[in-house]
Amino acid sequence: MKISFTINGTAQSIEIADENTPLLWVVRDILDLKGTKFGCGKAACGACTLHVGGEAVRSCSYAIKFVEGKEVTTIEGLGNEQNPHPVQQAWIEEVVPQCGYCQPGFMMATAALLNKVPNPTDEEIDQNIINVCRCATYYRMRKAIHKAAELQAVMNASTETQTS
Repeated sequence: MKISFTINGTAQSIEIADENTPLLWVVRDILDLKGTKFGCGKAACGACTLHVGGEAVRSCSYAIKFVEGKEVTTIEGLGNEQNPHPVQQAWIEEVVPQCGYCQPGFMMATAALLNKVPNPTDEEIDQNIINVCRCATYYRMRKAIHKAAELQAVMNASTETQTS
């Protein structure tokens, strides 16, 4: 079966034997994008979080057939070293990672949250960011999420000023 979609702004068309193959394995093993991590394989921990059509999904349990014609964004497509996404910049500034394994999933979940709730409260963060971090860097992540909201607001204001 042929599946066509866009990943990180690049059109892809892959031939896949099983349309129920988890998106995670297509991203990691076929497209060789290793930033998205395997954690539990049951959509519980969030290490595999990426975006499909702007929505955060747990890619370990998301069948590749559901990305047909859609835009997929992985941590590699969120930003880059020269132009980091506000979430990535906040993670750096707040020195969030300890081991770092789960952090791409947290950053992707946070970016999706900030697209829906630009200035989340602690309660909104707790309700929406339900990924698991074995190192327990939750306090630093919460600080980084608030920082990312500030950075994104500044970036959006700057963009609006430039287009006016």
